[in-house]
Amino acid sequence: MATLRITYVKSVIGYRSDQGQTVRSLGLRKLGQTVEKPDTPDVRGMVHKVQHLVAVSEVN
Repeated sequence: MATLRITYVKSVIGYRSDQGQTVRSLGLRKLGQTVEKPDTPDVRGMVHKVQHLVAVSEVN
């Protein structure tokens, strides 16, 4: 199964609170932090919601 590498690149300050909660649920706490998550529709949906705050790349 493919994996997504998600990096937190922009602060959630000034955005809606649900977007901040989505970033937290992805496991991101500090700017510049990177996590790897499985490439599932659920994770893709969360990434789509906060696409302006994170950078995403696929890892095989």
